[in-house]
Amino acid sequence: MTIVVGYVPKPEGRAALRRAVEEARLRHTRLVVINSNRGGKELDDEDALLYERELKDIRDELDGEGVEHEVRQLVRGMEPAEDLIAVAEEVGADFIVIGLRRRSPVGKLILGSNAQRVLLDAPCPVLAVKAEE
Repeated sequence: MTIVVGYVPKPEGRAALRRAVEEARLRHTRLVVINSNRGGKELDDEDALLYERELKDIRDELDGEGVEHEVRQLVRGMEPAEDLIAVAEEVGADFIVIGLRRRSPVGKLILGSNAQRVLLDAPCPVLAVKAEE
């Protein structure tokens, strides 16, 4: 079994990671953590270093907790939803965990393009987790 989790260094990303770790422990399965960035001008060197430091901390934490894992930082010009779906297909994921954040009334209509795309196009079930207040 494999669980794929979309991670961003925000409350919704941390909530998704926490839940994915719980599920990995419960199911005795491997966890693949994905941090996806489009790159280019949207990701400067400072942000890339910040993400890499945070992902190192996640690796260290998962090592300490004994969770079998792989952490990937993807910067290949794709939307985060595309990366999550592609990795889920590649590893034969049993399910994907994503985090959601509170949205404005208009945003609620749309849900969020990446979350919506993962929910609709994923090759496996998707667990959507709300960020804590």
